[in-house]
Order: sequence, then structure tokens, then C-alpha cells
Amino acid sequence: MKQKDEQAGLVQVIADFLEMGHVENIVAMFKQDVSCYALTGILVQDERFMVRIGMAVLFEELTTLRPEEIILAIPHLVPLLTSPTPYIRGEAANLLGIIGTREALTEIARLHKDPDPQVREIVADILADTT
Repeated sequence: MKQKDEQAGLVQVIADFLEMGHVENIVAMFKQDVSCYALTGILVQDERFMVRIGMAVLFEELTTLRPEEIILAIPHLVPLLTSPTPYIRGEAANLLGIIGTREALTEIARLHKDPDPQVREIVADILADTT
């Protein structure tokens, strides 16, 4: 129970910092502790738009700084591609697109016929940029 409470507290701190635009602090945190990548699936589901934007900025930065580590987020994002909530599917696809590995792009491609037009557009844009 204590570990779950600590994780929830850490997620809240990261989300709050991202919402305030303090991405550089979160970049430092991810660089110091790769276990933070396990939280990406939770963070990308945050209802606050600025947190989700912050996640994209964070991933763009980490892709440049730590390309060998960012792939640790993939297993935590892929399950979200089947979320019943369209914005969650779209955000997960966006982050996987930023990661840009063959594995990530293969997972994204499965959404090319998503029922939500915005998700389909995100997927089409990502896949068009990689060809």
C-alpha cells in the first residue's frame, strides 16, 4: 500500500510540474531514474490538457537526450491504444510516434481505421512523417 501511495504522489508531482511548464525538472527526473518511464501510461491519461502537452514536450526532449531509454515507455503506452477514450488513444499514439521505433510505429499503424476521426488523423500524420 505504501508503494502505491508513493507512486500516486510521484505521478501527481510530475503532472503538476508538467502543467506548470517545468518540463526541464521532469526531464532531469527521468534522466536520473528510468523507472519513471513506467508512469507514462498513467500520466498521458491526465485530464489536464497542459499535462498531456507537457508529456509530448518531455518525450521530444528525451528522444534527443536518451534515445536508448525512451523505449522503456512503449509497454506502458501500447495498452492505451485500445482505451475506450479517444483522446487517450490519440495521446498514446502521439507519444509512440515521438519515440518512432519500428515497434512503436507498428503499434500505431493498428489505429489507421480507428472509429474516431481525430485519432485517425493523428495516426495518418505520424505515419506520413515516417515514410
